[in-house]
Amino acid sequence: MERPLMCLTLTGSTLDEDLELLNKYRKYVDIAELRVDFLNEDERFFIRKFPRLAGLPCILTIRRRVDGGKYIEGEASRTVLFARALSFADSDANKNFKYVDFEEDFHIPSLQDAAMAYGIKIIRSVHDMENPISDIHSRLRQLCTTGYEIPKIAFMPHTLDDVTKLFAQAQEFKDNNHILLAMGPLGVPSRLLSAKLKNFLTYSSPQECSSSLQSLAHVDPVTLNDTYHFSKIDDNTKIFGITGWPLSATNSPLLHNTGYMNHDMNSVYIPIRAEKLKQAFYFANVVGVEGMSVTIPHKEDVLDEIKDIDPIAQDIGACNTVVHSHDSWHAYNTDVTGFTRALLEFTGLKSLAHKKVAIIGSGGASKAIAYAVKKLHGNACIFNRTIARAKLLADKYDFKYASLSEDSGPMLKKYSDIIIQTTSKGMGCPPPSTEENDPIFFYDFTGKEMLFDIIYVPEVTPVMERAARAGCKVCNGYSMLKYQGYEQFELFTGVQY
Repeated sequence: MERPLMCLTLTGSTLDEDLELLNKYRKYVDIAELRVDFLNEDERFFIRKFPRLAGLPCILTIRRRVDGGKYIEGEASRTVLFARALSFADSDANKNFKYVDFEEDFHIPSLQDAAMAYGIKIIRSVHDMENPISDIHSRLRQLCTTGYEIPKIAFMPHTLDDVTKLFAQAQEFKDNNHILLAMGPLGVPSRLLSAKLKNFLTYSSPQECSSSLQSLAHVDPVTLNDTYHFSKIDDNTKIFGITGWPLSATNSPLLHNTGYMNHDMNSVYIPIRAEKLKQAFYFANVVGVEGMSVTIPHKEDVLDEIKDIDPIAQDIGACNTVVHSHDSWHAYNTDVTGFTRALLEFTGLKSLAHKKVAIIGSGGASKAIAYAVKKLHGNACIFNRTIARAKLLADKYDFKYASLSEDSGPMLKKYSDIIIQTTSKGMGCPPPSTEENDPIFFYDFTGKEMLFDIIYVPEVTPVMERAARAGCKVCNGYSMLKYQGYEQFELFTGVQY
């Protein structure tokens, strides 16, 4: 089967802007889609010359607002634009549009005849910007009426299950004369694993234009190529991934996919956004995912889904790694070794003996960290907004506990040799510190504390910036991510990173 082509969707306001972006990403892409609906009105008079200037196969698209585009002038003027772009075809077919995108309800015989006469293939598309489309097979048959068309179905999933069903139906297809896409963040696997859907192409967008198609969650060509090695994915590619919710930012794909490339492995690691854990396992079982990293908020619940649990993960009560082998799933926790190595490297210590440690939060990550602190002979206090959860974790290791509030300021000061921040507060939030993005906003750093924040995006979190300004030694969670990822890589592949 031929690999899916990579299409660069161009949404500039001028043709010169589109050509500049195309030239920047040319080495990564096979096709360019000219989104005429994004062009300034006076630029639309010159769209006929774009394929000649582009120098590679081009798709002509004039997308209506109802289908997710920006064209609002009406069908009559849109028909004229299509006609202007397709008429007076050059004898050199390379200087004409190679494809034109007509929606399922847009049937203009003269345009269709012109396209066929000039050897221009029609992408016959249907878009649902709000809901999933369930019966893929029948819709494809309805779209492809002449045999000279490429049917395209794009929809907005409500849950990961909608994406999984798309993959399940695609397993029955024999050819790649179709385009199937689940849009939005949930649908990213349908773009990365386009080969598994037997797609004719996948759409990407320049990094500079990400905001114009933000709701669709296009992936830029550099990321598709350099992080996910898109062009090398085929039917034999082993799939791994990370699941969590909302999973808005993660560096794990870069870490794991770099490892696969360095070891010349036909494998890929992708984000699998799942609000409910069962959705992630359903996706994994249908698509053939062989291992997953598990992150917020599923690290504790995952143990209820798996019977074969590693003793350390069982003791901790949280899991960050699941591996499928011998027809069943197995649970592990690599956060412990990842955190231990990163913390000792950061502090320069060999143990935490005689150190008073504050652990902020009591979720899945903090369970592994509390386990590690105990093993390192540290004396800790668990701080959490829900005091009952703090007590439950603290009692397990004979630690102290307190509420995560201003009232606990004196207790936090007492256990401030090393402060370990394990909550999601501050994730994706640049400084400065506020009550919303800093879990210990009420604490005044003295400059003597060491602060370890397990968040790594951004590189400097609001609480880290505030602590560093006071003279504290600070560290983010990238080293922890890296070291626990190395161990995951070995569990997934049997090979050291």
